[in-house]
Amino acid sequence: MNAIEIKGLTKKYSDFRLEKLDLELPEGCIMGLIGENGAGKSTTIKSLLGIVNPDGGEISLLGKNSGTEVKSEIGVVLDDVGLPECLNITDVRKIMRSTYKNWKDDVFSGYIKRFDLPEKKSFKDFSKGMKMKLGIAIALSHDAKLLILDEPTSGLDPLVRDQVVDILNEYTRDEGHSILISSHIVSDLEKICDYIAFLHKGKLMLCEEKDRLLEQYAFVNVSKEQLSSFMEGAVKGSKESRWGVEAIVDRDMIPAGIETKPVNIEDLFVFMAQEEK
Repeated sequence: MNAIEIKGLTKKYSDFRLEKLDLELPEGCIMGLIGENGAGKSTTIKSLLGIVNPDGGEISLLGKNSGTEVKSEIGVVLDDVGLPECLNITDVRKIMRSTYKNWKDDVFSGYIKRFDLPEKKSFKDFSKGMKMKLGIAIALSHDAKLLILDEPTSGLDPLVRDQVVDILNEYTRDEGHSILISSHIVSDLEKICDYIAFLHKGKLMLCEEKDRLLEQYAFVNVSKEQLSSFMEGAVKGSKESRWGVEAIVDRDMIPAGIETKPVNIEDLFVFMAQEEK
């Protein structure tokens, strides 16, 4: 079963259009959703959650189209955690206990301790990082099968980001657990994701297994003349300098004798985005 299936999703605004998005997240996997600001990441996530109404397309979560049952099986962390500012963690615990039928007090307490969050301090006095950690603790404490996370490491220092990455890895050791996560910190996604989906100006540029992407593409440093001899479609992005051209290319389409260097996901994202301007 796929944890997420999106077919032909479209959403139009006055200054933006999400174009017929097709996306599948296999059960038990983590997918990283990357793209520049305004690429369509938040529109996609809000469409999945029913926060915005798409203009077209079909969405299935955990094999279901909608309803209260599937909502109880999804853990959500948005960039704005959205809790009333007057609440403290003790209040949050009471509210969530009555909100989710599978709420686990012991699990929640474990994350609060792990994140070193103060039980009595009001939410309004939390830093952005503390608010995000509380949102993650809530999402992981009601036996959710699917996590949908929008910039969950935003505002966190590197040590806490590593802690969150470890927690998400622990969560998906259960093969019935899946994660869709968007982030501007591509290095975090590269650590944990099985799949990478790249949105650019409302269009899906690629969606592929992370390891396959890293195997498929490589850096080359060549002259303009050498680059022009590459097969059509080989170059996924390039940048000129006084020393020649640095390009990301498909390894299977590189002429013999050209030296290559490995890429990372952030390199691929930046170069492909520049190529599509």
